[in-house]
Amino acid sequence: MIDEELAMKVEEAVRLVAAEEVMPRWRRLAADEVAVKTAPHDLVTVADRRAEERLTEILPRLLPGSVVVGEEAVAADPATYGLLAGDAPVWIVDPVDGTRQFVEGDPGFCTLVGLAHRGVLEGAWTHAPALGLTARARRGAGAFLDGERLVAGSPEPGRPLTVAHAHAHYTSAEQKRVLARLRVDGVAARECGSAGLEYLRVARGELDAVAFDWESAWDHAAGLLLVLEAGGVHETVAGVPFALAGDNALPFTAARDEPTARRILSLLSGA
Repeated sequence: MIDEELAMKVEEAVRLVAAEEVMPRWRRLAADEVAVKTAPHDLVTVADRRAEERLTEILPRLLPGSVVVGEEAVAADPATYGLLAGDAPVWIVDPVDGTRQFVEGDPGFCTLVGLAHRGVLEGAWTHAPALGLTARARRGAGAFLDGERLVAGSPEPGRPLTVAHAHAHYTSAEQKRVLARLRVDGVAARECGSAGLEYLRVARGELDAVAFDWESAWDHAAGLLLVLEAGGVHETVAGVPFALAGDNALPFTAARDEPTARRILSLLSGA
């Protein structure tokens, strides 16, 4: 479905949209260009909306017959999420992953694009323009960061596992209770920033695992394929891989290797 030529065209599109719609607004947002969606920490900006609109125009032209599931489109019409369970190839778009960081002027944000077909991830693009990083992956063809192959590897024996987990701003009391199980000897746990950048850290071998308790496909699609193609794994507490279309047993993990995933899931399940 996706060859190197298409992969490069998508990367070019993501770079272009970030350069034209996101970066000119970074650290220059006016008050009326930021809005609250569902909660005080759930923000959307004019950059999110314009970048998603542009990508929604461009991506289906690159792959005729494909459709787009974007974070802001789903916020406007939740039924759009159902396209993930359809037969058409689906571009999964998070125009600004880490909107809170973007609004605060922090460079820790990125644009995420995943391509899936019938629930199988085929391609992934993670572009962090303020950090100068661009990663992409194709199913069966590896993951690369600025042209250099990514290898997740395995954690160094004897040192604590480093884990980034869902941020307290976005978790319920019960979710906080479950995630608190990671705060044990042998695990160095912290709250996550941009999910896309945390996945990239796992794929680079800089972070041992992530532990998340929400299903929004735009936050996870690109990162999950990056981790898989770098040699890592992902799995839910039910012992099966995370499903993009939803109905997962939560929380779930993406980790550098299978033993790390099992250790994280064992803690999360209270075993």
